[in-house]
Amino acid sequence: MLSKNELRYTLALQRIPNLGDISAKKLLRKMGSAEAVFKEKKSNLAKIDGIGLLRLKDINLGKQLEEADAELKFIEENTDGDNRSSSKFRVKRFKTIIEENNIEYSYFKDKTYPEKLKHCLDGPILIFHRGNIDLAAKKIISIVGTRKITSYGNAFCEDFIAEIAPVNPVIVSGLAYGVDICAHKAAIDNNLQNIACLAHGLNQIYPKSHKKYISKIEENGGFITEFWSSDIFDRNNFLKRNRIIAGLSEATIVIESAEKGGSLVTADIANSYNREVFAVPGRATDSQSRGCNNLIKQQKAQLLTSAADIIYMLGWELEKTQKPKQTQLFVELDEDEKVVFRFLKEREKELLDMIALECNIPAYKAASVLMNMEIKGVVRPLPGKLFQLV
Repeated sequence: MLSKNELRYTLALQRIPNLGDISAKKLLRKMGSAEAVFKEKKSNLAKIDGIGLLRLKDINLGKQLEEADAELKFIEENTDGDNRSSSKFRVKRFKTIIEENNIEYSYFKDKTYPEKLKHCLDGPILIFHRGNIDLAAKKIISIVGTRKITSYGNAFCEDFIAEIAPVNPVIVSGLAYGVDICAHKAAIDNNLQNIACLAHGLNQIYPKSHKKYISKIEENGGFITEFWSSDIFDRNNFLKRNRIIAGLSEATIVIESAEKGGSLVTADIANSYNREVFAVPGRATDSQSRGCNNLIKQQKAQLLTSAADIIYMLGWELEKTQKPKQTQLFVELDEDEKVVFRFLKEREKELLDMIALECNIPAYKAASVLMNMEIKGVVRPLPGKLFQLV
């Protein structure tokens, strides 16, 4: 957890125009802290691979710290006195939304930062969240789609979530009209943890008509955003928000979509993160099914007809029989392969993302290592990006 001073400089780093989260993470890893970034000469920062002077031209320590201080002041003025000395800022803000809000933040290196989002290169360096969120070792799926949901899409969404409820997944969506709110309501009805990713600060809810769902969502789940309370409402933020929806989950489901739409952007992002994508097919003549049909046709998504498809493809079903693991090496492995072998030797099976994290290997490289081990007959792939020793 960041100290107050570290949080101040991290907020300021977030405020540098055109820097982006990927470049910000490069600077933080190289310099060690946000404060060190601001105190280093631009000429030295520009030498860091992938940075350059163009990305640094808008650094203005005074202006960015002023904006960060304004946000921190707002937080402190609305924090319970008993919690001001806590390592977490427990924030009470905007009683016009609900009587009391408890807002926390997570730095991308914190244990409280969502595990799957850590593997996304462009994941936010800082997120704000509110509610009762617990994503540790959970099955997580994102559900997205058109705002103009049809009766077919509505019925499928409700039935699908009811069918998958026994495996207790976390449902992630964006609180928008249509498919999003249908997924949130169905999650509430089935007592599933429910995460709404917002495209604005936690001081507002859009659309306003969905304020009535706040308390129900926060009872078992909550809200996540990267945006400040002072951020101006911007429709472009919805596309930026989509990478969090895709990054939080192990699979993204598109229930209905026209030929173009934000949910298709989310599907593309999920594919870029090497996550599973599923799409619900519809009639060729239905305008709100064209996007899903195209995803399936272009092999960008797997066809989804029931909850059983997800359970099988993600490997959520327990195996009926245990197969013996390979306990000795009969092939020559390089150093990375040996690390992965020793890790899998202690596990029955494990996700690609967890193998990469625990073995300290980048996700893209871990996929290559596992492919080579599969060729050598050392590991076998399982549905849902799981791997086990042969």
